[in-house]
Amino acid sequence: MIFQKLKPFALVGALVASPIFAADYVIDTQGAHASINFKINHLGVSYVTGRFNEFSGTYSYDSDRPEDTKLEVVINTASVDSNHAERDRHIRSSDFFDVRQYSDARFVSTSYEDLGDGKGVMSGQLTFLGQTQPVAIQVEKVGEGQDPWGGYRTGFVGTAELNLPDFGANFNLGPAAEKVYLDLVIEGIRQ
Repeated sequence: MIFQKLKPFALVGALVASPIFAADYVIDTQGAHASINFKINHLGVSYVTGRFNEFSGTYSYDSDRPEDTKLEVVINTASVDSNHAERDRHIRSSDFFDVRQYSDARFVSTSYEDLGDGKGVMSGQLTFLGQTQPVAIQVEKVGEGQDPWGGYRTGFVGTAELNLPDFGANFNLGPAAEKVYLDLVIEGIRQ
């Protein structure tokens, strides 16, 4: 009988002692407050730069427990934009991205290492050109707070380096063009 009376208190105590869960965010691509940019060496003398104009994603984040951060991003590979229409058509072709067969690239995080001072390493699996490989993104928190429209936002920047042959890419542009450097700007709206 005493146990039955104490049961509700035990449940409340368990809930209060539970860790606070990370908040869920949607990456603000609608407001153009996020970008995925790239550069790749061109003929060993310079770089071609560009971006992906269409992508979407979500993440979970709690500033008190950054190690619990999770992220998932899907990129429309046909949205590649190097500011040169003829080159972009070639990149979309079966010579490069083969967007008819591989219409998207997907990153799913597996862990986050908090390095302190707003910095960390987001590890995960990237599927690109039908191949899935581990990728590490160097992350830095830019800030967080209320926005003027009554929402709450967090923002991060990140960099990553992809070795194209790891994804089965055989573009034959020379050894200097086997690496793609990514610059990421991610701003999310708390849901």
